[in-house]
Formats: sequence, structure tokens, C-alpha cells
Amino acid sequence: MAAEPQQADRVELSKAARRLELWRGPRLLAAYRVALGFAPTGHKEREGDGRTPEGTYAIDARNPKSSFHLSLRVSYPDAEDKARAAALGVPPGGDIYIHGKPNGWRKHFIGHPRRDWTTGCIAVTDRQMREIWSLVPTGARVVIRP
Repeated sequence: MAAEPQQADRVELSKAARRLELWRGPRLLAAYRVALGFAPTGHKEREGDGRTPEGTYAIDARNPKSSFHLSLRVSYPDAEDKARAAALGVPPGGDIYIHGKPNGWRKHFIGHPRRDWTTGCIAVTDRQMREIWSLVPTGARVVIRP
């Protein structure tokens, strides 16, 4: 991990721009081109819809042994997401992460980042993920905009 004064306190994602930014207060630390869920338009409504959620969340877990090159879990679904899915009678889904490319041979066939390919996650290159891993602590706020 980077020293605490160099760590981000906020992760901001513009889905339309496919741009992930790391912020500490008013200072932009880094920006990355990302790939999103295979059907990214709109807020995630249910498991399997291929959408990346929209709203304010937090990084609530770190997985160094992910099926992808490192991963930071986004706290989706929150209570509002669960209530919306319940009203529709569907499961809200979960396991939304910021992660690198898949481990193993699959990484060579995904077309990253030219096309959206995840099931709802936010994907970057492995090199970028190592940098994000070191700059984003557990608890950092995550803001995902359309």
C-alpha cells in the first residue's frame, strides 16, 4: 500500500466516459480507461443483467487471490438496491469488483479495454490494477455515475 497521505479517499467512475478516477480531497491522483458490464446502460437492477451499478458505495473488501488480477469489492447492493430488486421480485446480484484482466489464458481473448466484457464489474489492465490496489484502501468511497 502507498503511504496514507498518497492514498485515495474517493473513487469516481463515469460510465459514459469509461473513466475511473482516484481522488484525495480536491486532488486527482490518477485516471484510467475501463471496461464495464456487457450491458452497461442504466443502473443494475438484477443478477445477470450485465449492468454496472450507479450510486454511492464503498470499497468493502480486497481479494488478492481473485479469479482476476487482484480485486476490490464495491459494496453493491445497498439497502435501496435490495428493496428495488425485491419490489421487482428478482435477486439484486452482487460481487461487483474493480479488477484486472482474468487470470490464465482467457486474458488474451477479452478485447480489453476496447469493449465492455464483464458481468457488471469495472475492469482495468493488470498494471493499472496493481497501482489502484496500492492507492485505494478498504473503506474508500466509490461514486458511480451514468
